[in-house]
Amino acid sequence: QIQFADDMQEFTKFPTKTGRRSLSRSISQSSTDSYSSAASYTDSSDDEVSPREKQQTNSKGSSNFCVKNIKQAEFGRREIEIAEQDMSALISLRKRAQGEKPLAGAKIVGCTHITAQTAVSGCLFGGPGMGHQLFHWEERQSSAKPCNPRDVPVLAGVAVFAWKGESEDDFWWCIDRCVNVDGWQANMILDDGGDLTHWVYKKYPSVFKKIRGIVEESVTGVHRLYQLSKAGKLCVPAMNVNDSVTKQKFDNLYCCRESILDGLKRTTDVMFGGKQVVVCGYGEVGKGCCAALKALGAIVYVTEIDPICALQACMDGFRVVKLSEVIRQVDVVITCTGNKNVVTREHLDRMKNSCIVCNMGHSNTEIDVTSLRMPELTWERVRSQVDHVIWPDGKRVVLLAEGRLLNLSCSTVPTFVLSITATTQALALIELYNAPEGRYKQDVYLLPKKMDEYVASLHLPSFDAHLTELTDDQAKYLGLNKNGPFKPNYY
Repeated sequence: QIQFADDMQEFTKFPTKTGRRSLSRSISQSSTDSYSSAASYTDSSDDEVSPREKQQTNSKGSSNFCVKNIKQAEFGRREIEIAEQDMSALISLRKRAQGEKPLAGAKIVGCTHITAQTAVSGCLFGGPGMGHQLFHWEERQSSAKPCNPRDVPVLAGVAVFAWKGESEDDFWWCIDRCVNVDGWQANMILDDGGDLTHWVYKKYPSVFKKIRGIVEESVTGVHRLYQLSKAGKLCVPAMNVNDSVTKQKFDNLYCCRESILDGLKRTTDVMFGGKQVVVCGYGEVGKGCCAALKALGAIVYVTEIDPICALQACMDGFRVVKLSEVIRQVDVVITCTGNKNVVTREHLDRMKNSCIVCNMGHSNTEIDVTSLRMPELTWERVRSQVDHVIWPDGKRVVLLAEGRLLNLSCSTVPTFVLSITATTQALALIELYNAPEGRYKQDVYLLPKKMDEYVASLHLPSFDAHLTELTDDQAKYLGLNKNGPFKPNYY
């Protein structure tokens, strides 16, 4: 027989809200200790205190960093160990560097998104394998993981200034802390977006003139470098990593093809079948987004300024339109142009109720979020990185990550693809730092195709791929070296 009385006694063991809260805390702590660091991302007791106001030291006694909570570095280490398993090429480069020390004496200042994957790069640059003195690292404004992975490079000799939820003032403060260091002056720049390069150029011109090389990853940062070069103001050689084959054809395309769906699903739980989506821009990022959305049954429109990219979109089966032509009917708007003010207040005013707006392009410039911070509009936080912007008539627009990068703010990015990008960046730094005087002038250069192909070859063993070798006669017929490069410089 069922003893209801006993069951009732069991249920009344936690009769108060306090008891239930204690149970929840113990479950969270248990899961964190056992196998997951996810709970620790949101379980911070001192989130209200700005990291700039904290006094923290790492296990080596250094305080030359600013992160949310250095005590959580062990959780970050677990995340990094997972990432390292799919970054074999970068790890093999690290092992090779331990003997050759190709960056001995280099002092690198960097500004990039800090995730578990880029933290592997940070540990690579800061570790003894590369043989240089110090690597200062500041985060761009969005991040896939709130704090943990960025704490670990601190323990590897990397001065990290980054935390999730940085304000605009925090962002520039962190960059300045990386550049303005007593007794230490950077001689190499690793940038993603051009903000660090711009800051050094404007605020520290004497430091800028002594930089030996700049490595830039993003399309927007590359545009800024070309503008400086055209104006005759670029006084150091720069490497355009964004347009290298291993960055553009892999990171921009394959990474976004997977992470766009991940970010949208995590934040909105949206069903893509039958939804009308407009993707602004059909570069490599746009191509990846469109392919993923089309595969799940979405009706995809494309906006473009470039007739070549527009023709590619048409040949791939997408209708090319102006944003104003479809803005009233679409369910999702995705920007990936690298430009600014692609989605304006006028567009936002005309959107249908519950339209989802997000950015896969550059920083937070593509969507005019500033125009939404007006008295007549109400902001309602639904969940982390998801806001309802409510119009006076009750219409709601779902804004993701406040217009920052969706995949880095709301999801994760494929580790393997980031390994390709990180390896490309490392080789670009090595090439610029070790190049003999006169090889690179004060201009913007593409990564040599031989290095592009080397990066690709490092990743082929992961697929157990076997390359076919040209015979001497075949190589002569094609006019190629048997060992490459196989692509012309303009490819």
